[in-house]
Amino acid sequence: MFSAISPGELALLAASLIVAGAITGVLAGLFGVGGGAVIVPILYEIFRVIGVPEEVRMPLCVGTSLAIIIPTSIRSFLTHRAKGLVDLAILKVWAAPVVLGVLAGSYIARFAPPDLFKIIFVVVAVLSALRLLFAADRWKFGDELPGKPVMVGYGGLIGVLSALMGIGGGQLSSLFMTFYGRPIHQAIATSSGLGVLISIPGALGFIYAGWPKMDILPPLSLGYVSFIGFLLFIPTSIWMAPVGARLAHRLSKRKLEVVFGIFLLSVAGRFAWSLLG
Repeated sequence: MFSAISPGELALLAASLIVAGAITGVLAGLFGVGGGAVIVPILYEIFRVIGVPEEVRMPLCVGTSLAIIIPTSIRSFLTHRAKGLVDLAILKVWAAPVVLGVLAGSYIARFAPPDLFKIIFVVVAVLSALRLLFAADRWKFGDELPGKPVMVGYGGLIGVLSALMGIGGGQLSSLFMTFYGRPIHQAIATSSGLGVLISIPGALGFIYAGWPKMDILPPLSLGYVSFIGFLLFIPTSIWMAPVGARLAHRLSKRKLEVVFGIFLLSVAGRFAWSLLG
Protein backbone atom coordinates (compact mmCIF):
# COMPACT_ATOMS: atom_id res chain seq x y z
CA MET A 1 0.00 0.00 0.00
CA PHE A 2 1.34 3.43 -0.91
CA SER A 3 -1.01 5.54 1.21
CA ALA A 4 1.58 5.71 4.03
CA ILE A 5 4.56 6.75 1.93
CA SER A 6 6.79 9.24 3.76
CA PRO A 7 7.70 12.72 2.49
CA GLY A 8 11.29 11.53 2.17
CA GLU A 9 10.29 8.62 -0.05
CA LEU A 10 8.14 10.93 -2.16
CA ALA A 11 11.09 13.33 -2.51
CA LEU A 12 13.31 10.41 -3.57
CA LEU A 13 10.76 9.44 -6.22
CA ALA A 14 10.62 13.02 -7.50
CA ALA A 15 14.41 13.35 -7.63
CA SER A 16 14.73 9.99 -9.40
CA LEU A 17 12.21 11.01 -12.04
CA ILE A 18 13.97 14.32 -12.68
CA VAL A 19 17.30 12.54 -13.22
CA ALA A 20 15.60 9.86 -15.34
CA GLY A 21 14.00 12.57 -17.47
CA ALA A 22 17.42 14.05 -18.14
CA ILE A 23 18.83 10.63 -19.10
CA THR A 24 15.83 10.04 -21.36
CA GLY A 25 16.35 13.40 -23.04
CA VAL A 26 19.98 12.58 -23.84
CA LEU A 27 19.06 9.14 -25.19
CA ALA A 28 16.12 10.50 -27.16
CA GLY A 29 18.29 13.15 -28.77
CA LEU A 30 21.06 10.64 -29.44
CA PHE A 31 18.87 7.95 -30.97
CA GLY A 32 16.19 10.12 -32.55
CA VAL A 33 13.34 8.59 -30.54
CA GLY A 34 11.14 10.11 -27.89
CA GLY A 35 8.84 7.32 -26.88
CA GLY A 36 8.62 4.17 -24.88
CA ALA A 37 11.75 2.51 -26.24
CA VAL A 38 13.64 4.77 -23.82
CA ILE A 39 11.02 5.91 -21.29
CA VAL A 40 9.52 2.53 -20.35
CA PRO A 41 12.73 0.74 -19.29
CA ILE A 42 13.92 3.75 -17.28
CA LEU A 43 10.57 4.08 -15.50
CA TYR A 44 10.55 0.35 -14.85
CA GLU A 45 13.82 0.51 -12.91
CA ILE A 46 12.68 3.54 -10.89
CA PHE A 47 9.35 1.98 -9.99
CA ARG A 48 11.14 -1.26 -9.05
CA VAL A 49 13.51 0.55 -6.70
CA ILE A 50 10.70 2.41 -4.90
CA GLY A 51 8.73 -0.80 -4.46
CA VAL A 52 5.85 -0.53 -6.92
CA PRO A 53 4.24 -4.00 -6.95
CA GLU A 54 5.14 -6.22 -9.91
CA GLU A 55 1.43 -6.60 -10.64
CA VAL A 56 1.09 -2.96 -11.70
CA ARG A 57 4.69 -1.90 -12.44
CA MET A 58 4.84 -2.54 -16.17
CA PRO A 59 1.39 -1.15 -17.07
CA LEU A 60 2.17 1.93 -14.94
CA CYS A 61 5.35 2.45 -17.00
CA VAL A 62 3.42 2.06 -20.25
CA GLY A 63 0.56 4.38 -19.31
CA THR A 64 2.91 7.05 -17.97
CA SER A 65 5.02 6.80 -21.13
CA LEU A 66 1.95 7.39 -23.31
CA ALA A 67 1.09 10.50 -21.28
CA ILE A 68 4.66 11.83 -21.56
CA ILE A 69 4.56 11.36 -25.34
CA ILE A 70 1.49 13.63 -25.78
CA PRO A 71 3.20 17.08 -25.82
CA THR A 72 6.30 15.90 -27.65
CA SER A 73 4.29 14.13 -30.35
CA ILE A 74 2.11 17.19 -30.98
CA ARG A 75 5.17 19.42 -31.27
CA SER A 76 6.93 16.95 -33.55
CA PHE A 77 3.94 16.54 -35.86
CA LEU A 78 3.39 20.29 -36.25
CA THR A 79 7.08 20.78 -37.05
CA HIS A 80 7.16 18.04 -39.69
CA ARG A 81 3.87 19.19 -41.23
CA ALA A 82 5.15 22.76 -41.52
CA LYS A 83 8.07 21.42 -43.56
CA GLY A 84 5.67 19.58 -45.88
CA LEU A 85 7.11 16.14 -45.17
CA VAL A 86 3.98 14.47 -43.76
CA ASP A 87 1.99 12.18 -46.08
CA LEU A 88 -1.51 13.10 -44.90
CA ALA A 89 -3.08 10.52 -47.23
CA ILE A 90 -1.49 7.70 -45.23
CA LEU A 91 -2.55 9.25 -41.94
CA LYS A 92 -6.16 9.49 -43.14
CA VAL A 93 -6.17 5.75 -43.91
CA TRP A 94 -4.54 4.90 -40.58
CA ALA A 95 -6.39 7.32 -38.30
CA ALA A 96 -9.49 5.23 -37.47
CA PRO A 97 -7.83 1.79 -37.25
CA VAL A 98 -4.94 3.16 -35.17
CA VAL A 99 -7.28 4.78 -32.64
CA LEU A 100 -9.45 1.64 -32.50
CA GLY A 101 -6.30 -0.44 -32.02
CA VAL A 102 -5.19 1.82 -29.15
CA LEU A 103 -8.57 1.49 -27.46
CA ALA A 104 -8.42 -2.29 -27.88
CA GLY A 105 -4.91 -2.36 -26.42
CA SER A 106 -6.01 -0.20 -23.47
CA TYR A 107 -8.93 -2.56 -22.81
CA ILE A 108 -6.58 -5.56 -22.94
CA ALA A 109 -4.33 -3.78 -20.43
CA ARG A 110 -7.16 -3.78 -17.88
CA PHE A 111 -7.12 -7.58 -17.70
CA ALA A 112 -3.73 -8.61 -19.11
CA PRO A 113 -1.11 -10.29 -16.91
CA PRO A 114 2.00 -8.12 -16.32
CA ASP A 115 4.20 -10.47 -18.34
CA LEU A 116 2.25 -9.76 -21.54
CA PHE A 117 3.61 -6.19 -21.67
CA LYS A 118 7.17 -7.45 -21.27
CA ILE A 119 6.79 -10.18 -23.91
CA ILE A 120 5.50 -7.70 -26.52
CA PHE A 121 8.25 -5.21 -25.68
CA VAL A 122 10.93 -7.91 -25.94
CA VAL A 123 9.71 -9.23 -29.32
CA VAL A 124 9.43 -5.81 -30.98
CA ALA A 125 12.70 -4.54 -29.46
CA VAL A 126 14.63 -7.61 -30.65
CA LEU A 127 13.22 -7.40 -34.19
CA SER A 128 14.04 -3.68 -34.38
CA ALA A 129 17.52 -4.26 -32.98
CA LEU A 130 18.30 -7.00 -35.49
CA ARG A 131 17.29 -4.74 -38.36
CA LEU A 132 19.52 -1.95 -37.03
CA LEU A 133 22.52 -4.16 -36.29
CA PHE A 134 22.49 -5.93 -39.62
CA ALA A 135 21.99 -2.73 -41.63
CA ALA A 136 18.88 -4.16 -43.26
CA ASP A 137 17.91 -1.11 -45.32
CA ARG A 138 17.72 -3.58 -48.16
CA TRP A 139 14.85 -5.45 -46.44
CA LYS A 140 11.89 -4.61 -48.64
CA PHE A 141 8.41 -6.03 -49.25
CA GLY A 142 7.81 -3.95 -52.37
CA ASP A 143 8.21 -0.59 -54.06
CA GLU A 144 4.63 0.61 -53.44
CA LEU A 145 2.48 0.64 -50.32
CA PRO A 146 -0.13 -2.15 -50.23
CA GLY A 147 -3.88 -1.66 -50.77
CA LYS A 148 -6.26 -0.11 -48.25
CA PRO A 149 -7.32 -3.38 -46.52
CA VAL A 150 -3.72 -4.23 -45.65
CA MET A 151 -3.03 -0.63 -44.59
CA VAL A 152 -6.10 -0.64 -42.33
CA GLY A 153 -5.07 -3.96 -40.79
CA TYR A 154 -1.55 -2.75 -40.17
CA GLY A 155 -2.89 0.48 -38.66
CA GLY A 156 -4.91 -1.52 -36.15
CA LEU A 157 -1.87 -3.64 -35.29
CA ILE A 158 0.25 -0.51 -34.76
CA GLY A 159 -2.39 0.84 -32.39
CA VAL A 160 -2.63 -2.32 -30.29
CA LEU A 161 1.13 -2.87 -30.02
CA SER A 162 1.87 0.82 -29.35
CA ALA A 163 -0.69 0.93 -26.54
CA LEU A 164 0.75 -2.19 -24.90
CA MET A 165 4.36 -0.98 -25.31
CA GLY A 166 3.84 2.67 -24.35
CA ILE A 167 5.33 4.00 -27.59
CA GLY A 168 4.13 6.62 -30.07
CA GLY A 169 4.04 4.18 -32.97
CA GLY A 170 6.79 5.86 -34.96
CA GLN A 171 9.19 2.95 -34.63
CA LEU A 172 6.61 0.51 -36.03
CA SER A 173 5.15 2.70 -38.75
CA SER A 174 8.55 3.92 -39.97
CA LEU A 175 9.68 0.31 -40.22
CA PHE A 176 6.59 -0.54 -42.27
CA MET A 177 6.91 2.43 -44.63
CA THR A 178 10.61 1.84 -45.31
CA PHE A 179 9.82 -1.80 -46.10
CA TYR A 180 7.78 -0.42 -48.99
CA GLY A 181 10.40 1.95 -50.32
CA ARG A 182 9.35 5.22 -48.69
CA PRO A 183 12.29 7.54 -47.86
CA ILE A 184 13.25 7.43 -44.21
CA HIS A 185 12.71 11.17 -43.70
CA GLN A 186 9.16 10.97 -45.05
CA ALA A 187 8.53 7.84 -42.98
CA ILE A 188 9.65 9.55 -39.77
CA ALA A 189 7.66 12.72 -40.54
CA THR A 190 4.46 10.82 -41.33
CA SER A 191 4.92 8.58 -38.31
CA SER A 192 5.06 11.63 -36.05
CA GLY A 193 1.34 12.10 -36.69
CA LEU A 194 0.64 8.69 -35.21
CA GLY A 195 2.08 9.83 -31.90
CA VAL A 196 -0.87 12.21 -31.48
CA LEU A 197 -3.40 9.54 -32.52
CA ILE A 198 -1.89 6.99 -30.14
CA SER A 199 -0.76 8.91 -27.06
CA ILE A 200 -3.98 10.77 -26.18
CA PRO A 201 -6.50 7.89 -26.34
CA GLY A 202 -3.78 5.56 -25.02
CA ALA A 203 -3.17 7.61 -21.88
CA LEU A 204 -6.90 7.96 -21.25
CA GLY A 205 -7.35 4.23 -21.81
CA PHE A 206 -4.65 3.37 -19.29
CA ILE A 207 -6.25 5.66 -16.71
CA TYR A 208 -9.38 3.55 -17.16
CA ALA A 209 -7.44 0.28 -17.17
CA GLY A 210 -5.69 1.01 -13.88
CA TRP A 211 -8.67 2.38 -12.01
CA PRO A 212 -9.38 -0.89 -10.12
CA LYS A 213 -5.75 -0.95 -8.88
CA MET A 214 -5.67 2.50 -7.28
CA ASP A 215 -5.12 1.02 -3.81
CA ILE A 216 -1.70 -0.43 -4.72
CA LEU A 217 -0.51 2.29 -7.13
CA PRO A 218 2.00 4.94 -5.95
CA PRO A 219 0.87 8.42 -4.89
CA LEU A 220 -0.23 10.95 -7.51
CA SER A 221 -1.26 8.19 -9.89
CA LEU A 222 -4.50 8.23 -11.83
CA GLY A 223 -5.03 4.70 -13.02
CA TYR A 224 -1.90 3.54 -14.83
CA VAL A 225 -0.59 7.10 -15.30
CA SER A 226 1.82 8.55 -12.76
CA PHE A 227 1.27 12.31 -12.80
CA ILE A 228 4.44 12.98 -10.85
CA GLY A 229 6.26 10.99 -13.53
CA PHE A 230 4.51 12.92 -16.29
CA LEU A 231 5.20 16.35 -14.80
CA LEU A 232 8.82 15.77 -13.77
CA PHE A 233 9.95 13.80 -16.83
CA ILE A 234 9.05 16.33 -19.48
CA PRO A 235 11.05 19.48 -18.47
CA THR A 236 14.40 17.74 -18.00
CA SER A 237 13.97 15.45 -21.02
CA ILE A 238 13.27 18.45 -23.27
CA TRP A 239 16.17 20.37 -21.72
CA MET A 240 18.69 17.55 -22.24
CA ALA A 241 17.55 16.35 -25.68
CA PRO A 242 19.80 18.85 -27.54
CA VAL A 243 22.81 17.40 -25.70
CA GLY A 244 22.04 13.98 -27.15
CA ALA A 245 21.35 15.50 -30.56
CA ARG A 246 24.75 17.23 -30.60
CA LEU A 247 26.38 13.94 -29.64
CA ALA A 248 24.50 12.20 -32.45
CA HIS A 249 25.93 14.62 -35.01
CA ARG A 250 29.42 13.49 -34.04
CA LEU A 251 28.60 9.87 -34.86
CA SER A 252 27.99 8.29 -38.24
CA LYS A 253 24.56 6.93 -39.12
CA ARG A 254 25.94 3.41 -38.93
CA LYS A 255 27.43 3.93 -35.46
CA LEU A 256 24.10 5.29 -34.24
CA GLU A 257 22.29 2.25 -35.63
CA VAL A 258 24.70 -0.10 -33.87
CA VAL A 259 24.55 1.75 -30.53
CA PHE A 260 20.75 1.95 -30.59
CA GLY A 261 20.51 -1.71 -31.63
CA ILE A 262 22.68 -2.72 -28.67
CA PHE A 263 20.59 -0.51 -26.37
CA LEU A 264 17.37 -2.21 -27.54
CA LEU A 265 18.90 -5.67 -27.07
CA SER A 266 20.00 -4.76 -23.54
CA VAL A 267 16.50 -3.59 -22.66
CA ALA A 268 14.98 -6.73 -24.19
CA GLY A 269 17.46 -8.84 -22.25
CA ARG A 270 16.55 -7.09 -18.99
CA PHE A 271 12.84 -7.75 -19.46
CA ALA A 272 13.45 -11.30 -20.68
CA TRP A 273 15.51 -12.00 -17.54
CA SER A 274 12.69 -10.69 -15.33
CA LEU A 275 10.28 -13.02 -17.16
CA LEU A 276 12.50 -16.00 -16.34
CA GLY A 277 12.70 -14.90 -12.73
